[in-house]
Amino acid sequence: MRLSQPTRRRALTLILAAAGTLLFWWLNLPLPFLFGPMAACLIAALSNVPIKGFGQVSVAARTILGVAVGASITPDLFHQLPQMAMSVALVPVFIALIGIIGVPFFRHVWGFDAPTAYYAAMPGGLQDMVIFGTEAGGDPRALSLIHATRVLIIVTLAPAFLTLAYGAGLTNPIGAPVTELPVGEMALMAAAALIGWKGGERIGLFGASILGPMIVTAVLSLSGLIHSRPPAEAILAAQFFIGCGIGVHFLGVTWGELTRVVLAGIAYVLVLAVLAAGFTGLVTWAGLGDPVEAFLAFAPGGQAEMTVLAIVTGADLGFVITHHLTRIVLVIVGAPLVAGLMARRRKG
Repeated sequence: MRLSQPTRRRALTLILAAAGTLLFWWLNLPLPFLFGPMAACLIAALSNVPIKGFGQVSVAARTILGVAVGASITPDLFHQLPQMAMSVALVPVFIALIGIIGVPFFRHVWGFDAPTAYYAAMPGGLQDMVIFGTEAGGDPRALSLIHATRVLIIVTLAPAFLTLAYGAGLTNPIGAPVTELPVGEMALMAAAALIGWKGGERIGLFGASILGPMIVTAVLSLSGLIHSRPPAEAILAAQFFIGCGIGVHFLGVTWGELTRVVLAGIAYVLVLAVLAAGFTGLVTWAGLGDPVEAFLAFAPGGQAEMTVLAIVTGADLGFVITHHLTRIVLVIVGAPLVAGLMARRRKG
């Protein structure tokens, strides 16, 4: 039976990603299931090798991280919320400063139009910012590349910074092997992933692939029906497909895009790094959080990627995700309001 072209391209992507994973594993490099496929797919994409993302399979992989976060939501987390209140209250200030600095940065330094500049500056989910930005009249290709660049660089540099600056290890057990977990709990996790994902999509929940499973699993965790994270093998699979997705985003990048759009994204990461470092230092200095957790909470990377780093460093998932959820919610809620204002200004 002859395979379709998309299937052949995905098979090639899978082979390259697996080879990257094995190479990183053999070289004993950190996070081989994340960085191996990411590096392999990035090199292939920039070399115009005909690779292709895994579509719904990659989305399904994110549900595993949603379940992992939900399993960490226990009664103890609610007892910690008052202690987090002060640092969480800094998140709106963080976003406001990002907007004040980032929008003029893209608008006047790099010459992007107003909608593209705004949605490129906002540290929301990649897909959400591309969709909202396109509806507001922005450039979807530029937005996709800028946010993919942001995630790529932060995911690449954050582990090195955590190791060198804070002495954090990246070897925390990510979960028990599948053979050690009760079959009943794993069945509940699988059901929570599917119901949360598809149910979330049905009601229009943003980030449904992560937030939906997280909410359903949190209910199961608080009810005492789930007591552990998904098996290690599942979390490694999630890392693998997330790594592939980051690399594939750069497929078809032209020299012009590389020297303008991608370069703008790289420069902006430096701006974000300064802001994030300032807030990390403030939270740590004020005793509102440990350095590693404060860093991960304010690192403007993707929610899924920061979840992975929180797991492998042994950071408090509840602390990290509470801050990221606050950031994502504020950006997502504000996006349609800003899009409406921009539309009225264009008509006026």
